Amino acid sequence: MEENNKHSPKQIDSEDNTQHITEQDTLSQENEQTQTEETPDPISPDDITSEIDELNATLEIMKAQILRERADNDNLRKRQERELQNAYKFATEKLIKDLLPIIDSLILGIESAQKNEQHEALAQFISGSEMTLKLFKDTLTRHGVIEIDPTGEKFDPERHEAVSMVSNTDITPNTVMHVTQKGYELNGRIIRAAQVIVAKAL
Repeated sequence: MEENNKHSPKQIDSEDNTQHITEQDTLSQENEQTQTEETPDPISPDDITSEIDELNATLEIMKAQILRERADNDNLRKRQERELQNAYKFATEKLIKDLLPIIDSLILGIESAQKNEQHEALAQFISGSEMTLKLFKDTLTRHGVIEIDPTGEKFDPERHEAVSMVSNTDITPNTVMHVTQKGYELNGRIIRAAQVIVAKAL
């Protein structure tokens, strides 16, 4: 019985060889499967072209965005510069507006006195007032203030305020006949429109 249970050396070698072959086959199959899984699919030229087109499109979008942001920054900088310049140019606007009635009073006083300038005292008053008025106007001019006296000019609602319209055959209609109160502008900005009488057709 013991002899029947024992394997011969040939049988053992055969079994070992069979097991070894089976293991080799298994490893070979696993290697083939791994190589199949790791090998990427080839990229077609169309895929490459499509990807390049997408990248170029993205690049163009980014370029456009950068240009817009740069333009926005430039506009913001220019606007801030303009606002700063205007703040400097028109910082005295309120003060000048408050001074204009003083000039008006001087002008009216001079005009009134000139009607009775025969009196020596009035003549001296007129001379002194005219000098004061000139100094006043010269000072305003140095600060960018320009007097608006549109007598004989075409009426401009942006610069003039019509207080009356009078028929006159000797003057072209819509022409300023008389200025009742002079206007003023500061660095190109109207701070007070001239009050005028305008000619109209019959």
